[in-house]
Amino acid sequence: MTDLTYAIGDIHGCADALVRLLAEIERHGDGRPRRLVFLGDYVDRGPDSAGVLEILRDLDRAGNGSATFLMGNHERMVLDAYEKPFGVTAWLENGGESTLASFGIQDPENLPRGVLNWMSVLATVHEDARRYYVHAGFHPGRTGIDPDVEARLWIRKPFLTEDFDFGKHVVHGHTPQKDGRPDVRPFRTNLDTACVFGRVLTAGVFTDEAGPAVDFLQVAK
Repeated sequence: MTDLTYAIGDIHGCADALVRLLAEIERHGDGRPRRLVFLGDYVDRGPDSAGVLEILRDLDRAGNGSATFLMGNHERMVLDAYEKPFGVTAWLENGGESTLASFGIQDPENLPRGVLNWMSVLATVHEDARRYYVHAGFHPGRTGIDPDVEARLWIRKPFLTEDFDFGKHVVHGHTPQKDGRPDVRPFRTNLDTACVFGRVLTAGVFTDEAGPAVDFLQVAK
């Protein structure tokens, strides 16, 4: 029986959609061995970032290594707002106020330490036999994992504009697809389907036999 990997795109505080997508993954998996890979941007903009983080941290504690949680640029902004005073304004202007509200606080310094500690150790890339998983992407021009951590969290061009073969299919998020459809290219797949902007939350379904997704699961916001 083929093992399945479900990669989940940007959640951005949409806790209700996440609960329903996880239920759909459970139904689709039907007892088969599976791994979950979350592509980052769990917080900001949406109504319940605190709820999303609670769900993910519970999964992490109970998952026995069956789930991978990547850092997105919004998690990086949360950490910068806490660690570096100059980062507060940038974060608040990019949806941070909704995250603070979801915790019932106004000051980043009052964010729960357990949440901050969990975010601070998130990886910025994951690899399996067929794919690289990353929040934003890589610099085209060299095969393999891009050593530039900032690119993994933030890059758009030229990653999105050049069809470059990195040696494995790249699964990413970061750039919302306002039509609600995954952006499927020869060498990469974008699973950010703009849930927080009123579209859908998407999981790509992957197998060990091929790099690209064999299916997509989606739930409306």
